[in-house]
Amino acid sequence: MGLLAALLWGGTDFLVGLNARAVGVKRAVYFGQALGFTIMSLLLIAVPSFIFKSMAAPLNVWLIGIAAAILTVSGALALSKAFALGKASIVAPLVTSYGVVTTLLSWAGGEQISLIQLLCIGLCVLGVILSSIHSDPKIPHTTQASSSIAYALLAAGFYGTSFWLQGHFVLPVLGPVTMLWLAYLVGLIVLVLIVIKIKDGLKIPPLKNCMTLTGASLMNLGGFSSFAWGAVAGSVSVVTVISTMSGGIAAILGYVFFKERLAKVQVLGVVLVLVGALVLHLKT
Repeated sequence: MGLLAALLWGGTDFLVGLNARAVGVKRAVYFGQALGFTIMSLLLIAVPSFIFKSMAAPLNVWLIGIAAAILTVSGALALSKAFALGKASIVAPLVTSYGVVTTLLSWAGGEQISLIQLLCIGLCVLGVILSSIHSDPKIPHTTQASSSIAYALLAAGFYGTSFWLQGHFVLPVLGPVTMLWLAYLVGLIVLVLIVIKIKDGLKIPPLKNCMTLTGASLMNLGGFSSFAWGAVAGSVSVVTVISTMSGGIAAILGYVFFKERLAKVQVLGVVLVLVGALVLHLKT
């Protein structure tokens, strides 16, 4: 399940860039949220026991869930912008550093950070610095390249905070299905308010774009479902470690389909981020 989640999320990251360039960042995220909300609503209608269980949750849990959902949709917007501006081979691995944020928040909440975790955080930070360096004079360091890295790190911050809130306060009470439905609902409301101001924002895109939008949304939903199933059936740490391979998979897809080439120092930076994130998840 962890490997399946990694494959699906890697494919999602790859398609996110295509969708953002084709229909715009905000519209791409909006259509993904709309499809996800529809699917999760149908699931709740088919299995009403999920609803009955979550209705007993206190108000503060719902409010924290809404805050986590807002952070998730903010992360999705930042991630789409990063993929639209930069290379998947850099952006995707950088986003896996959300584990650094989750670990630091856990530490701030009273949990102890081991020396290995501290070293992994240092590796991720060093990797981020190296991945933003262009040592090849033939590859210009454009403003777009710098912006894509900034948006990728912003997305990691949003996702890391959201996952921490969900894991500590929401998922144990609401469960993964209701939380995912809430995330799509809040995201859809936020995106409607944003997209309605764009000319033809709510207009259905051309068929070819609908296919990639639907594919990205279904793979993202499949990734979350695989992750949840694997976490329930086996070890959360093992599933999490394997699922973070998604950044590497998206980077490989970017290289294969778009021939995205990186300088050697950037490759080293990407590797350090991935290794740091993997070991950090394993030791969390």
